[in-house]
Amino acid sequence: MTTSKDYYETLGVRRDASQEEIRKAYRRLARKYHPDLNPGDKAAEERFKAVQEAYDVLSDARKRKMYDTYGFYSESGFPGAGQPGAGPQGFGFGGFDFSETFGGAQGGFGSSFSDLFSQFFGSQREARRRAPEKGSDLEYSLQIDFWQAVKGTQLRLNISRLDVCQACRGTGETGGAATLCTQCNGSGNVTQMVGAMRFSLTCPRCGGSGRMARACPSCGGSGRAAVNETVEVRIPPGASTGSRLRVPGKGNAGTMGAPAGDLYITVKVDDHPLFRREGDDVYVRVPVAVWEAGLGTRIEVPTVDGRALLKIPQGTQNGQKFRLREKGVFNARKNTRGDQIVEIELQTPDVRDERVRELLKELSRHDARDPRAELWSKV
Repeated sequence: MTTSKDYYETLGVRRDASQEEIRKAYRRLARKYHPDLNPGDKAAEERFKAVQEAYDVLSDARKRKMYDTYGFYSESGFPGAGQPGAGPQGFGFGGFDFSETFGGAQGGFGSSFSDLFSQFFGSQREARRRAPEKGSDLEYSLQIDFWQAVKGTQLRLNISRLDVCQACRGTGETGGAATLCTQCNGSGNVTQMVGAMRFSLTCPRCGGSGRMARACPSCGGSGRAAVNETVEVRIPPGASTGSRLRVPGKGNAGTMGAPAGDLYITVKVDDHPLFRREGDDVYVRVPVAVWEAGLGTRIEVPTVDGRALLKIPQGTQNGQKFRLREKGVFNARKNTRGDQIVEIELQTPDVRDERVRELLKELSRHDARDPRAELWSKV
């Protein structure tokens, strides 16, 4: 049974939204509720299915027009099929005001009445002879480690998608002889009653031919079949969490020879125990001894390229930061490289050694400044 759903509300767009707005809303929600990003979350999985269903209808001009007109879309092409008030073969008149259609107070049928049938049954004939439709896009998530993101890598991703049925080559039909249409019994016409009036109309199931091709048993007549496929994915250097990669033509196959959709991969990068990344810059905390900070020196610090020399000026303070130019992450899209920010972390000496204790006492006699003097001056 077809039920009424507000697809616009599901995607969070206005009813007059453009196709680009609908596409952006779908991608945003698909990334948010994708089952791979919400493992075990049944609510997110159901929301993802609802978003996918809404996008399948609103992204297709023909389906969207039918939905806007009748409040729902039925794959059978019959508005109201299986609904309360539906007439024979699912043609429903419940909920329609025929006063304008029949000509109002004049009582004349005019051309509007025939237009009504043409609109309803013409849409079904169009559905049987519909134009090829581009396949829908797919959204997948991919988790990689810090070094794969920084250096770039190439991975093999297993995906499930709809591909062209190999048995029927996408036609949805077998090569056997056609059979009589079960709706019109081969006559090519069906009869519809409206009150006491009887109308003879072209059969919407066979389009008036009276015969139906045999549906392909492998795909059930859809022309597409579910397959598992391994896709080579190249992760460019500098990928970050939230990056989206497009693999053209690896979405669901189109119908009747139309091109396939695309595969969009959302990247999630694992944290590193030492390096912290902000944009293209890399942050690292480096321990420095008190005498190194006080006297000044040169030390080796780790970078994403290996070791690098850093000059520690005399009198360096705890928490002070130094910048190593172009030692961060290379951004392949911008063709630029970030910096590495080194934060100094002073290490106090081991006071368990008596000689060290004596030296610290001597130091306190030579440098009697109050380190909190400036702090108290601001109170």
